[in-house]
Amino acid sequence: MKPTVIIYRDQLIPYSETFIPAQVEKFSSYQGFYVGTSRFPTAKSMLPQDRIIILGDLASPPELWKTVYKLTGFIHPRWLKPLQDLSPRLIHAHFGLDGVLVLPLAKKLNVPLIVTFHGYYATTELALNQSKGLYSQTWDFIKNRGQFYRELYFKNRDRLFQQAHCFIAVSEFIRSQLIKKGCPPEKIKVNYIGIDVDKFTPNPEVKREAIVLFVGRLIEKKGCEYLIRAIAQVQKTIPNVELVIIGDGILRSSLENLAANSIRNYHFLGVQPPEVVKSWMNKSMLLCTPSITTSQGETEGLPIVILEAVAMGLPVISSFHAGIPEAIIHEETGFLTEEKDSKEIAKYILILFQRVDLREKMVQEGRKRMENYFHIKQTTIKLEEIYSNILSSNLTIKEIGF
Repeated sequence: MKPTVIIYRDQLIPYSETFIPAQVEKFSSYQGFYVGTSRFPTAKSMLPQDRIIILGDLASPPELWKTVYKLTGFIHPRWLKPLQDLSPRLIHAHFGLDGVLVLPLAKKLNVPLIVTFHGYYATTELALNQSKGLYSQTWDFIKNRGQFYRELYFKNRDRLFQQAHCFIAVSEFIRSQLIKKGCPPEKIKVNYIGIDVDKFTPNPEVKREAIVLFVGRLIEKKGCEYLIRAIAQVQKTIPNVELVIIGDGILRSSLENLAANSIRNYHFLGVQPPEVVKSWMNKSMLLCTPSITTSQGETEGLPIVILEAVAMGLPVISSFHAGIPEAIIHEETGFLTEEKDSKEIAKYILILFQRVDLREKMVQEGRKRMENYFHIKQTTIKLEEIYSNILSSNLTIKEIGF
């Protein structure tokens, strides 16, 4: 029987995190069990149901015990036994906050903890209000839960850096950011999430259409506003260019208003299942992901959608931002612009529509790059090697100073 690894995500899992099971289900030497305190409805279709443990379902009332655990680290006995029965060898948490939240479980199970950092928790800095009293903290917990847990992470970040055994950065950029935040460099390994290049292969019988595709959450760091402004310029030269936006988020209403007042021939499709996204990639002319650094300093890690699109035969227009230049080589596999530069985005869209030869060359070079550096078979082998090296060192949370 393969040794068990607990894959911890406090909420299993939002639609935007298909990359987690994509990675875990490629394991060859280990078996992953997904553990969290609660679940999204999407968990049923995205995760194997025989390898999920929702801790909140194991003790009543669930909200009380989830809250007690997150605030105090106290683990209900009914939570512990099912995890002990798995005989896990280690815990692998995704995102910094999840690493903080799972520390008590790692200690109790006496296993090493690995944390993968993607974007927000590696790049953002939050000024903590040290004078906040019990009343203010309680109010944040009741009325502003997101802020409460962000502060919880930053209060415990140094402890996480000290006590977790290994940190996986999804790009060299994220590694550099972790070091700046105080993470010991020797604990950080860079490993791309990767994609299934064999799965993301275009169907040559499908004809490409005059479509510019955007796929991602409609939030500030995705920079969709600057794509819409660029399309307004592009449509002055090529009126029939169509913008298709897949995804949802807090900026959707304002982005729809911007599009309604500045462009024509566009569609907001909301959240779509992976196969629908893939079909749009198959018939679009290019993908544009103009990511930006937010006012709080948050950046991307390395968006998986970029890798998928390149593998599907799409040249990508993006920005010199975070880990994106590690995947998109400017003027070889796509184009990169400075952040928020709608004029340059428009220029490159026009070039790719007008230069068939250049577009085809970028498609070929992009596919090679995905096969050579971002194939999930290779990146998962490297991840399992990281697991094995950690286990061979025989260190646990307790032994490294919890």
